[in-house]
Amino acid sequence: METFIPEGYKPSLGLYETQKAIGEIKSVFQIKLCSALHLKRVTAPLFVDPSTGLNDNLNGIERPVSFDIPFAGCDGQVVHSLAKWKRLALKRYGFYEGNGLVTDMNAIRRDEELDNLHSIYVDQWDWEKVISRDNRNETFLEDTVKRIVAAICGTLDEIKWNNPSLNTDLTRDVTFVTAQQLEDMYPGKTPKERENIFVKEHKTVFIKKIGGKLRSGKRHDGRAPDYDDWELNGDLLFYHETLGIALEISSMGIRVDKKSLDEQLTEAGCDDRRNLPFHKMLLNDELPLTIGGGIGQSRLCMLLLGKAHIGEVQSSIWDKNTEEICRQSGILLL
Repeated sequence: METFIPEGYKPSLGLYETQKAIGEIKSVFQIKLCSALHLKRVTAPLFVDPSTGLNDNLNGIERPVSFDIPFAGCDGQVVHSLAKWKRLALKRYGFYEGNGLVTDMNAIRRDEELDNLHSIYVDQWDWEKVISRDNRNETFLEDTVKRIVAAICGTLDEIKWNNPSLNTDLTRDVTFVTAQQLEDMYPGKTPKERENIFVKEHKTVFIKKIGGKLRSGKRHDGRAPDYDDWELNGDLLFYHETLGIALEISSMGIRVDKKSLDEQLTEAGCDDRRNLPFHKMLLNDELPLTIGGGIGQSRLCMLLLGKAHIGEVQSSIWDKNTEEICRQSGILLL
């Protein structure tokens, strides 16, 4: 998607009111999320040692921002996400079943395409929770999704109370669909086109089972093989009225166990990762079973405040074309 601004777009809140509302959203939502999922806030790293295998490889082609640390005698990598680090932290910090952690994750994704929704700067609530073997199922996953949606909608209620000019409306009822069902419904469409059509109709949607190949031989979207179980994961999307598109707010899922990690590493051609410390621990059943995900902070602010561009709620670097399009539309990029 290229940067575009809908004709006649005018933000509901001015710059000062927007900054105030962003602070309110981040404060209110974190409290509601922690209450809904029984989470405690922890401090997380901005960078990790690449030799540990803790960085998120995303689709396997994105280049991490790397730098040398002379006095430590190693290199550092700015995290892409904390999907693996969180699971190790749950073990190290002594979290027990039914409880988890949440942290502010800040990342740089240098190869990210720039448009209304994407920036090289990523900020999200990264959360992870210890679960039992009995909870590794779709029912538990769907219940967790509903709790997150309730926290998002509850946050919107409070923000609208303090900002009456906002006219954002969200649907609390979640429609669950698998990536394969979407492909079967819209075989001639791209994954993004399927999402836009389906989410426009149902408003709040969770697409399940993302990562493995569909019957067409293609994937709905890429997923690293070593954190989500591709049979027990998905994306949470809301319909963004301002842009008229599906907006992904969260990628999440029940994490791999020994069996699913073994299968997915082979399917993805990543068997070399078996020798990394994190992966050895997983294959030896030395880490807790967990569910977790990331919830975009700027994405959530953009959704709740009805903004047309993510640069209205976060500060980043943009290409000249984006800057010119926004300037002509009277949009100030932070």
